[in-house]
Amino acid sequence: MSTTIVLTLTCPDRAGLVYAVTRWIAESGGNILDSQQFTDTADSEFFLRVHFDHPEPVEALRASFVPVAAEHAMRFHLVVAEQPTRTLVMVSKEGHCLNDLLYRQSTGALPIEVPAVVSNHRDLERLASTYGVPFHHVPTGDKAAAEATVLRLVAELDVDLVVLARYMQILSDDLCRSLSGRAINIHHSFLPSFKGARPYHQAHDRGVKLIGATAHYVTADLDEGPIIDQEVQRVDHRMTPADLARVGRDVEARTLSRAVALHAESRVLLNGPRTVVFS
Repeated sequence: MSTTIVLTLTCPDRAGLVYAVTRWIAESGGNILDSQQFTDTADSEFFLRVHFDHPEPVEALRASFVPVAAEHAMRFHLVVAEQPTRTLVMVSKEGHCLNDLLYRQSTGALPIEVPAVVSNHRDLERLASTYGVPFHHVPTGDKAAAEATVLRLVAELDVDLVVLARYMQILSDDLCRSLSGRAINIHHSFLPSFKGARPYHQAHDRGVKLIGATAHYVTADLDEGPIIDQEVQRVDHRMTPADLARVGRDVEARTLSRAVALHAESRVLLNGPRTVVFS
């Protein structure tokens, strides 16, 4: 019985990389279903995502691919395509992004499994319980203790991805480093943004004609991590700050869910401060 596998990799660009990977898949008994590649000519860096089926288990395939990767200095990630990404969701008081993620997970529209919701408030405990997801109230009065609890849950629950679904706390540099490349945040603007409090009131005061949202990986540089997905929507002078906030919540939820899906399907590869996102 075949297993469906996704292989992603990046390495210095050179001739023969695609041949090396496809030859390994074919000679080991696999069959390619889809393949996408990109070369960043500015940095001479090569990126590849290959979706294939194979009769061997994923652990054996990882070991088998190591010599190919070593020969070409490839950094690679190899996973079972159908396996949902275990995702810890962190929230504060606003529930629109959390509700969207949990609903999409419950219907099978999002390839994630949420073993827990973490919040510094109890406002969304009932929402989590309606989806049967355990809720952990982790106050942030002692920030170091709170972050230690988050890391403990990540380890105990075998979490692959942490999503900040309107979690209104700044993570420490240490936690950002611990979660590097596996924590996604949603920002209430098409970055760069109106910073500080009451962003939609600032936008209204400036007469904006577009509002948006940006989903990006979390880094120690606040709201400056590699961008995964963005969306904008037109607005006009007739809209109040409340109208803008309502539209903004919908944009945030859609953008975050798309970014989570892209990550869960191994379609996002880091390229320094940027990302390569395969469709």
